[in-house]
Amino acid sequence: MPERAEAIKGGVQAAWRHDSGHKHVSGAAAYIDDLPEAQGLLHVYLGLSTVAHARIKKLDLDAVRAAEGVEDVLTAADIPGANDISPTHRHDEPVLAVGIVEFVGQPIFAVAATTRDAARRAALLARVDYDPLPAVIGMAEARQDGTLVTDPMTLARGDAEVALKAAPRRLKGRMQVGGQEHFYLESQIAMAIPGEDDEVRVLSSTQHPTEIQTMVAGALDVPANAVTTEVRRMGGAFGGKETQGNLFAVIAALVAKKTGRAAKIRPDRDDDFAVTGKRHDFEIDYEVGFDDDGRILAVDMTYAARCGWSSDLSGPVTDRTLFHADNCYYFPDVRLTSEPLKTNTCSHTAFRGFGGPQGMIGGERVIEEVAFALGKDPLAVRRLNLYGPGGRDMTPYHQRVEDNIAPEIIEKLEADSGYQARRAEIRAFNETSRVIKRGLALTPVKFGISFTLTAYNQAGALVHIYRDGSIHLNHGGTEMGQGLYTKVAQVVAEAFQVDIDRVRITATSTGKVPNTSATAASSGSDINGMAALAACDSIKTRLVDFAAENWEVPKEQVEFLPGCVRVGNQEIAFADFVNAAYLARVSLSSTGFYKTPKIHWDRAAGRGRPFYYFSYGAAASEVAVDTLTGEYRVERVDILHDVGQSLNPALDLGQIEGGFVQGMGWLTTEELWWDDAGRLRTHAPSTYKIPACSDRPRVFNVALLEDSPNREETIYRSKAVGEPPLMLAISVLHALSDAVASVADHRLCPRLDAPATPERVLMTIERLRAEAAALEGGAA
Repeated sequence: MPERAEAIKGGVQAAWRHDSGHKHVSGAAAYIDDLPEAQGLLHVYLGLSTVAHARIKKLDLDAVRAAEGVEDVLTAADIPGANDISPTHRHDEPVLAVGIVEFVGQPIFAVAATTRDAARRAALLARVDYDPLPAVIGMAEARQDGTLVTDPMTLARGDAEVALKAAPRRLKGRMQVGGQEHFYLESQIAMAIPGEDDEVRVLSSTQHPTEIQTMVAGALDVPANAVTTEVRRMGGAFGGKETQGNLFAVIAALVAKKTGRAAKIRPDRDDDFAVTGKRHDFEIDYEVGFDDDGRILAVDMTYAARCGWSSDLSGPVTDRTLFHADNCYYFPDVRLTSEPLKTNTCSHTAFRGFGGPQGMIGGERVIEEVAFALGKDPLAVRRLNLYGPGGRDMTPYHQRVEDNIAPEIIEKLEADSGYQARRAEIRAFNETSRVIKRGLALTPVKFGISFTLTAYNQAGALVHIYRDGSIHLNHGGTEMGQGLYTKVAQVVAEAFQVDIDRVRITATSTGKVPNTSATAASSGSDINGMAALAACDSIKTRLVDFAAENWEVPKEQVEFLPGCVRVGNQEIAFADFVNAAYLARVSLSSTGFYKTPKIHWDRAAGRGRPFYYFSYGAAASEVAVDTLTGEYRVERVDILHDVGQSLNPALDLGQIEGGFVQGMGWLTTEELWWDDAGRLRTHAPSTYKIPACSDRPRVFNVALLEDSPNREETIYRSKAVGEPPLMLAISVLHALSDAVASVADHRLCPRLDAPATPERVLMTIERLRAEAAALEGGAA
């Protein structure tokens, strides 16, 4: 046989390319809208509410039905099963409105036509008479109204009220944090193909195939086994396709089964903006007690969220917000409370970080307030309050921080980025620069990894080996550009010691792997990688038993090597070995299953271990601000991030860079604005500003923390990388704050809210100048 290779291509820890990367850049990657359309396929479009809150007095669809090309029109009366797509089964989110509309953009009916243009034009012909009802739009109205979409939560340890009264120093404040549009490149889309009897196949751009299956089955009033959901790839998701795809998949399936023809629905970007939820915006009230050194003694914070008209995932999102209000810091006595408020706007949903970024930014504001109150470098206050030994390792939800590497990451990044020297240089620059002010901030990240809904921390996989030694891989995770398919394929290649091009990556399908969990909570590689490895191990056990019996050697003398299997003293090519096993009637297929250990959570008590482990990182960002206009530029960013023993350093670096820039957009340029009538006015690229290529940091240094394998038994000791990097961008907001503070000689906390648009930066500068002048006048 040929000489054996020393190592396989594309095993774990190799910087292997994304399996679809070459297809992405060449335009060859097939998304749902690129797939061949069945003969007679119908295009579907939604008819949407034009008012924020009203009773429907009359719905006249005669002109819609009579329009050219229209084949059918659906209302709630045409749904044979449940008119509900609430992901938490609170039955508060109808597919199509009945009697009352609760936000501008709520679907009322659906039009099926021979072309998309015909369906879109026909949808505009409806005549709807409304009886207006009071609408709650903004945060102030929502807090005054006080209606909640789901139960709030409180996390508490110690007695925050008593500790605040006893603290030598205390202060309080309020912070506004804006929401964010997902702005995935591929909009929401679904295509349904009717099958025999009650069967239907649904192609959906979704992060949660099983939820789509469940919702479609419920609406059609058929068992789940009649519905197959398939996902090969999404053109981005960022949490926006965890629940928001339910509506489109259900509508497509309803049309398909009613008409007996395939159906496809894809909204325009403007309608996608109007209909689907965003990252929750928050109003954060905080009170902190601390000593003269800056050590925090007590914290009391309330996180009020504008959730929209239905519960969606607002409960779990606001829960995770509280879980991350501490970030990397120990609060001895603490009380954290959520207020998931109802408004007559689209129902906000999952977004990368799932409430964690909003919680973390509130905790960092508290640190900044303490630093300014004492005239200290915020980094010094951060370091002083880090979790650590001596009883300072218990979170507000009573989970111990057992894997704390934040101090080491901060220390290394501080040195590698030249933080102290640059800080002194920037202070000197600002003293002589009248217009341009520079700012620098270093902020850490501690992010909990696992679904807080314990049941979701499970995954399945299916692995086949064919007689020629090629391998077929399927699992419950979905690919949205993050490289999950590639990482899991690397796990399989490593297990069998074959080149990764021998592993066929196939579309996620509920017909192959049932009861999938959402690809979310940064857990995709963790749980699906372990499930795939379990399937491989089952097959390998059979193969080892076969080799030992067939060649009469001890099992210990059977070893999988690159491209071959060593049996005793001979090496057999992997394909030949597999074929021999087949001829001996050895099963070459197996399912695999994994459930995350150690985790548990009691929401009512606010206690437990919701997270298997924490991911850590830190970023140092430098900005330059024009104090005449409020415009700014991110000059340099240095990042050190913890991914454990990386499964794929190239993909992990890409996730860190992309997550950081997306987080930077959330905190700087991306602004959602609803008018008093509840209409979203920032609803397209023309009015909503995501970061462009020119907005990336001019100097962008990203490094993975070396020699830091996960202490928990994760897949090859790696750590999650999907969500944690987004929160590294909090350093940009604090760098802007540092620059703005220079106009008042750093005597006043800027209290710069997010998004820190140039307008908001300029208003903060003018406010600080006025407050500083008032201080000087008072002193005189």
